[in-house]
Amino acid sequence: MDAMPALFVTHGAPTLVLEDHPAARFLERLSGLLPRPRAILVASAHLEALRPVLTAGERPPTVHDFAGFPAALSAIRYPAPGDPALARRAADLLAAAGFAAELDPAAGFDHGVWVPLALAWPAADVPVVALSVVPSRDAAFHLRLGEALRPLRADGVLILGSGSLTHNLGAVRWNEAEPAPEALAFAAWIADALGRGDRRALADWRELAPFAAWNHPSPEHLLPLHVAVGAGTPGRPGRLLHRSVAHRALVMDVWALD
Repeated sequence: MDAMPALFVTHGAPTLVLEDHPAARFLERLSGLLPRPRAILVASAHLEALRPVLTAGERPPTVHDFAGFPAALSAIRYPAPGDPALARRAADLLAAAGFAAELDPAAGFDHGVWVPLALAWPAADVPVVALSVVPSRDAAFHLRLGEALRPLRADGVLILGSGSLTHNLGAVRWNEAEPAPEALAFAAWIADALGRGDRRALADWRELAPFAAWNHPSPEHLLPLHVAVGAGTPGRPGRLLHRSVAHRALVMDVWALD
């Protein structure tokens, strides 16, 4: 089986799965751009823990971790099988790299997992394991986390970071299309760093990137990018697969880290 790339996707608001938006249309085509993965490991911004936690059940439930959205969202189920063996293999790789990972057989798939996967793999026939981010730890921690998981790519596992390139919800305007200049400046800086394969700059994004605190008042939605970058090949530049903007403040980037 061909080695899979690592990916970062911006999952947007939960309503992305219902919207006619360029990002949703791109995600519907995403699986056709890739070899079929044996399994998918998703580092989700919405699975937060104090240490790396992996879903380890045979049939993880669909978690509707939001409120105030259309009832149609709460009716969605994403019944992809889990992969307990992959979860154990990932935990072993993390332990070998010095991470105290945990397996949680009861944890389910939050919307950071099922929104992009329901668009890209709607048949839900590829096994999925979700991985937590650890917002109390920095970007360098998450780069190392991705590095530890990199060998899974050779086994046909797609490592997918699901977060948001920009995530200032206070600046979201649901009916405004004009992008916020602060979001565009931040996205341009990230694109430059990814295009150069500059992991040192990405590790120091809080200090170096323009409008870093404006775009990420809290870091959890950018940390999946660092997991994906860490899982990518060192020194190889990222490839921008898609860019659009939603609701003024959400830059909907999708990046491949080969």
